Amino acid sequence: MDSRLLDILVCPICKGPLRLDKEHQTLDCKADHLAFPIRDGIPVMIDSEAVSLDAKATLRSGSDAPPPPYPAA
Repeated sequence: MDSRLLDILVCPICKGPLRLDKEHQTLDCKADHLAFPIRDGIPVMIDSEAVSLDAKATLRSGSDAPPPPYPAA
């Protein structure tokens, strides 16, 4: 992910900073304890697509892995 994009993205809920987790391909908000997925290099910044940081450990990383089971919108 482009570092310039990461510099301007904020959590859609609290407007706080996000941290890139390359292993799980997520953008993490520590304040809200949420992880927003990155799919095909595109951050999905929809609160209904986020998972808790605790549940994130079950997500698979890598582009050849099937998409993780995010909650339905």
